[in-house]
Amino acid sequence: MSLVNVDVAIVGAGITGQTLALALARKDFKVAIIDANDIAQGITEAFSPRVSAISKASERIFKNVGAWQNIQRMQAYTEMHVWEDQAFGRIAFSAQENKVENLGHIVENNCIVQALLETAKAANNIQLFLGQKITTINRSKEQQFINLENADMVAAKLIVGADGGSSFVRKTAGFPVTFWDYDHTAIVANVNTEQAHQNIARQAFTPTGPLAFLPLSSPNVCSIVWSQDTREAERLLALTDEEFCKSLQVALDNQLGKCELLTKRFNYPLKMQYAQQWADTGIVLVGDAAHTIHPLAGQGANLGLLDAAALAQELGALKEAGKPFHTKKALRPYERWRKAEAAKVVATMEGFKRLFNGTDPALKLARNVGLTAANAIGPIKKFFIQQAMGSAGKMPRLAKR
Repeated sequence: MSLVNVDVAIVGAGITGQTLALALARKDFKVAIIDANDIAQGITEAFSPRVSAISKASERIFKNVGAWQNIQRMQAYTEMHVWEDQAFGRIAFSAQENKVENLGHIVENNCIVQALLETAKAANNIQLFLGQKITTINRSKEQQFINLENADMVAAKLIVGADGGSSFVRKTAGFPVTFWDYDHTAIVANVNTEQAHQNIARQAFTPTGPLAFLPLSSPNVCSIVWSQDTREAERLLALTDEEFCKSLQVALDNQLGKCELLTKRFNYPLKMQYAQQWADTGIVLVGDAAHTIHPLAGQGANLGLLDAAALAQELGALKEAGKPFHTKKALRPYERWRKAEAAKVVATMEGFKRLFNGTDPALKLARNVGLTAANAIGPIKKFFIQQAMGSAGKMPRLAKR
């Protein structure tokens, strides 16, 4: 048995948790990262179907914590096309019209995690506890104790829950959660397309749910995310590979020609949840532990990265001022800031989901007129592009240039 003392113990070695660790390490915090999974698995030759649409704000965060240059197989996208199946409404965004090099990058989640891990291993003040399951957390006003399955113990002033939607830390803290079950399922896979994707991210709204084709770093390979009501998802998952690909082609208006599955089809239920409390003395939440949203606009990872950057900024300011950083009072400004920003995104995604769900003719006309108007009216289009690029709302310093 050994006892390790740190300032901050981060539970969860995903994208948000590791990014927070790197940001805090740069502010001279002693940090531990704890995860039950051993994430040091490397990158497989084949593309992984779990990807994130990384915004310009998230790109700046990765650059500022020193991890950007380590990320492999990034694909910049320079245009984004959104339309409704069998309808006239559509909107298109381009990097050129916004005078930027690109709108963002599509990156496999595992490539990001491995790049962050490589960067974390090089930091002197980050200790990694990978493949170590937590048995109990004991809390007090001044010190928190995390007991690991191998009998080691980590003592920290502050525990950060970055351990996903089913957060053990959140449950241990007893923070209540508001929960929506969409009765929708996301189907994800990678496909090879007959025609090159031309660095364009495409999203089609079908009567039963949105379909996204996200360009990967090979010119004819895309990651697909197809959100369907559960009954339709079950039907699609039961199809042969050939039948499924034909359904994909039809749903995408045959824009990329014939397609062929490169991976199995994976699926997961879509739920939205929002923690009613994010912080207490000695404990705080970030990322999916605090909020999970509909993957409609690929904003989940970006939202978590902004949490990480904001928390690092607040904790760093407290440490620099010689004030306690682990109390409920000290954590309150972070909680107010990020809860408000997350609530805006949750509300926007819920609004989009409701708007594009269903076949009512009046609603269909309204959304088609809305898409066409958004494409034609400068200020509305600018609002949408700011959301997509992650430059809306109050931004932490790490997310700025």
